[in-house]
Amino acid sequence: AMMAIIGMFFQDGLTGSAWGDWANYTASPLRAFENELGVQAPLGFWDPAGFTADGDVYSFKRRRSVEIKHGRICMLATMGYITPEITGKFGGYLSPSEKLAFADIPNGLAALGKVPFLGWIQIAGYMGFTEIQARYDADINERNEPGNMGWKPPLLSGGDPETRTRRLNAEIANGRLAMMAIIGMFFQDGLTGSAWGDWANYTASPLRAFENELGVQAPLGFWDPAGFTADGDVYSFKRRRSVEIKHGRICMLATMGYITPEITGKFGGYLSPSEKLAFADIPNGLAALGKVPFLGWIQIAGYMGFTEIQARYDADINERNEPGNMGWKPPLLSGGDPETRTRRLNAEIANGRLAMMAIIGMFFQDGLTGSAWGDWANYTASPLRAFENELGVQAPLGFWDPAGFTADGDVYSFKRRRSVEIKHGRICMLATMGYITPEITGKFGGYLSPSEKLAFADIPNGLAALGKVPFLGWIQIAGYAGFTEIQARYDADINERNEPGNMGWKPPLLSTSDPETRTRRLNAEIANGRLAMMAIIGMFFQDGLTGSAWGDWANYTASPLRAFESELGVQAPVGFWDPAGFTADGSTENFARRRQTELKHGRVSMLATMGYITPEITGKLPGYLSPSAGLKFADVPNGLAAISKVPAAGWAQIVAYGAFCELSQDQSKGTPAAAGDFGFKVLTSSDPAEKTKKLAAEIANGRLAMMAIIGMFFQDGLTGSAWGDWANYTASPLRAFESELGVQAPVGFWDPAGFTADGSTENFARRRQTELKHGR
Repeated sequence: AMMAIIGMFFQDGLTGSAWGDWANYTASPLRAFENELGVQAPLGFWDPAGFTADGDVYSFKRRRSVEIKHGRICMLATMGYITPEITGKFGGYLSPSEKLAFADIPNGLAALGKVPFLGWIQIAGYMGFTEIQARYDADINERNEPGNMGWKPPLLSGGDPETRTRRLNAEIANGRLAMMAIIGMFFQDGLTGSAWGDWANYTASPLRAFENELGVQAPLGFWDPAGFTADGDVYSFKRRRSVEIKHGRICMLATMGYITPEITGKFGGYLSPSEKLAFADIPNGLAALGKVPFLGWIQIAGYMGFTEIQARYDADINERNEPGNMGWKPPLLSGGDPETRTRRLNAEIANGRLAMMAIIGMFFQDGLTGSAWGDWANYTASPLRAFENELGVQAPLGFWDPAGFTADGDVYSFKRRRSVEIKHGRICMLATMGYITPEITGKFGGYLSPSEKLAFADIPNGLAALGKVPFLGWIQIAGYAGFTEIQARYDADINERNEPGNMGWKPPLLSTSDPETRTRRLNAEIANGRLAMMAIIGMFFQDGLTGSAWGDWANYTASPLRAFESELGVQAPVGFWDPAGFTADGSTENFARRRQTELKHGRVSMLATMGYITPEITGKLPGYLSPSAGLKFADVPNGLAAISKVPAAGWAQIVAYGAFCELSQDQSKGTPAAAGDFGFKVLTSSDPAEKTKKLAAEIANGRLAMMAIIGMFFQDGLTGSAWGDWANYTASPLRAFESELGVQAPVGFWDPAGFTADGSTENFARRRQTELKHGR
């Protein structure tokens, strides 16, 4: 009722009726063009600039005519950019009188300088002829159909009005795409001299002014998609870097502030003795904002002001000339060695960026589920779940739509995309087999084109074949593709058969009378199509890189990716695996630094993993952990809960031991310790092969332990046990009100704003009382 009455007020004010029949509001200029061509999902009628707000039909048609013409020109221009790159250029002369061959014309913008004067006359003349022959604006004033130039292109005209409308809609959509594409090509061409934009050719770009600054790290390098640094202004860059570092530091503290109370517990005593507010009363996450007393906000604001004033606002840029330098030396970032200091400052920026992403994710999850860990099971009403039972939803990912295409829950749009996916998958399965089969079985005998004396054996495999296909071959390919679509009635699989990908014939391996078997086979087809789409792109990439679809790695000896193939840790079945491209620069020093870090983390994680498991199996040590504190080993719980039991002197011992391990060895470049050899001979052997095998095993076990310990932390934090029994997590605030009135299927207990995240029964009862009164 609360939702209903607000809706009634809105509808009544808008249409003069509480039922707000939208059909009664026909005079709205917003409705004038809702059924026009070009109004397509997911945006519908989209006019953010308000050009049509006056409802002027003539002006709308005039703009639509211009849009269609521009789209057609841009589709031709885009193909004109791409085609010569793929098929090559015409033979002979463009201008015999000037001895200008087609082969002399460069691709892209550079061609403008080669066109002779008479060529421009011909271009202008053809444009004028097109407009005059079709009678300028006759498409609006006479034919009353924007873009109708008086001739019937075979792929757009048709006797069936529905088919014709769909094709004209497709023309507008493709024209819009082409307008974006050609502008992108012009920009890249103007920027780098190539429509494909070879960045190496554009050394004078202001975008390169900051490539050697801190924060420029692999694999992205200098990344500024919004173009903030495009003007090359050094002061503005440093100002933004200063802000970035400060935000990163705050977010690192905030992220730790979310995590720490979950792991170590909260402080004892009172946050505000005057208000009798204990630390234990403060919920974790966003819910804590409602608990902070007014004087607490004053303290927070005061501390922020003190930090800025004490460091003299912007003095890091204007005086110290180093963004983020607040005038004090944190022990983990300062250092006498410039190289070490640079590496640490880079790490701070990278960690700050990660923390900025992390804290936003925590805020979102906290607001959505009442917990920074975001239990997805509590959000059953999401439109993202609308298609969870469709074909193609397969383990281990389930329904996966990271771009949010299905967020609107539109069933027709989903089926349209599924149809396109299946068609692309089928083409890619054929293309993938077309790459593989000639390599295995050999090629056909005889001639592909007798008239051109072109034998099948003359056609190379892969991308190189594109340059060998004669013009009539391309016509046949395009004709067959058109025949397939027309014969199956374009989009009939969605509009008539209501089954994406059903082209009206029964392939023997997919059709069956058993519904379960059929579903399994159709799922397999989608999965294989997805695999083939990935495979064919990989083959194209390898073919372009090495000249062979199999990408014979032996041909690509200069790759920096090969620099570390013989290092320890390169093991079957993955081999040398670096999907993030950390080693793409081929820097031996950076590789050695990361390997050293990996070894240390792996060793610590192996000890930590065993530390989790051993007390569960063998029991705990007898006696006292801390006689002075009266703390027995038996009193220390297993897992994360143990952290809050460790006395301050214990933490001091842990930190001191860690520091001793780091400082007792010379770990500078080239020393044994830099490679992980701390002089402690556990894995050594006099046999080099045996020693290598043991060291490789250590790296592999360390990697496994790093994954294992993170999993144990997660399960322990979620359920209170490293073995993660959800039944043990009865104290979760997410479970506090599961049995209350108002918890009904299909949503269950629904609190996306996290009002109940603090688990306060009193607050819940107060809100429920208010809700009942408002509802009545």
